[in-house]
Amino acid sequence: MIIWFIGMSGVGKTTLASALYEKLKPETRHLIYLDGDEFREVFRNDADHTIEGRRKNAERISHMCHMLDRQGIHVIASVLSIFPKWQAWNRETFDEYYEIFLNIPLDTLMRRDVKGLYAGAASGEIKNVVGVDIPFPKPTAADLEINESQQTDGVETNLKYILSMLPKLN
Repeated sequence: MIIWFIGMSGVGKTTLASALYEKLKPETRHLIYLDGDEFREVFRNDADHTIEGRRKNAERISHMCHMLDRQGIHVIASVLSIFPKWQAWNRETFDEYYEIFLNIPLDTLMRRDVKGLYAGAASGEIKNVVGVDIPFPKPTAADLEINESQQTDGVETNLKYILSMLPKLN
């Protein structure tokens, strides 16, 4: 199974996905975690943050997940994921695909702005910011959506919710 966390920068994809990994790993032998930013580093950041660079990274992540899926390895991936085409490809290609959309409004993300990304975009210092310069098409077929009010319940509550909705991993 591929569990694909989607959302804009700062929504908490990494926090929830890594917490889910830590929770499932002791009882799930063939499980790995892929983070979109870390995955970018593996390739020495040769894919920039333009739409074309993001497309290149999205293709790599999806194809890596496909290779692992064919070997019976479960993957938890946290990816910004702005390409509906790749989300559809994932759903059609993987044995089991479960999409979790963290739907937090841009104004909330701009207020939080833990990385200074949105302030940098507003001042013109940072370009190609999804939600500002690059549109973020909301996923239309997510299996689970976590909104702002649910997210304020905390990581543990959200983890319980996700686990109650996920099919059992073997």
